[in-house]
Amino acid sequence: MTTRVTVGGHPIHAMLVTIPIGLWVFALAADIIYASTGDGRWEVTAYFCVGGGIIGALVAAIPGLVDLLGLHDGTERRTGIIHMVINLLIVVLQVVNFWLRGRSEIGPQTPMLLSVVAVAALFVSGWLGGQLVHVLGVTQPHHGEHHPSEADRLHPRT
Repeated sequence: MTTRVTVGGHPIHAMLVTIPIGLWVFALAADIIYASTGDGRWEVTAYFCVGGGIIGALVAAIPGLVDLLGLHDGTERRTGIIHMVINLLIVVLQVVNFWLRGRSEIGPQTPMLLSVVAVAALFVSGWLGGQLVHVLGVTQPHHGEHHPSEADRLHPRT
């Protein structure tokens, strides 16, 4: 399958996911800095990074869903569905995280723990996304056809 949502042949979902990933990883970094310095500016930074990441994830989910609907191979589809479910759970977790950060009675430990869990889940989801693209080749223009690489042509296997 060639990805269904592209700009100039480049998959939009892959471009957009960098926004929530970057914001959520930076939110965790800001949480750690806040925990070690007590500087409230880092707490505010983490808050806005979590919120921005939620918006970015929802935007990235739209082309991701369209791409998923174009998968027909069983392995690709299962991997894509697991990838999507993990991502949706991360978004729910981050919505709770964002909401808790706005509550004055919640200390900084719980939001930071939620950020740690979310970033760990991002690694799992990213692994599955990489499996789809780099191993299963779902975004490749000639999916299912073998085209030898330059290395294969220069050093053919016997």
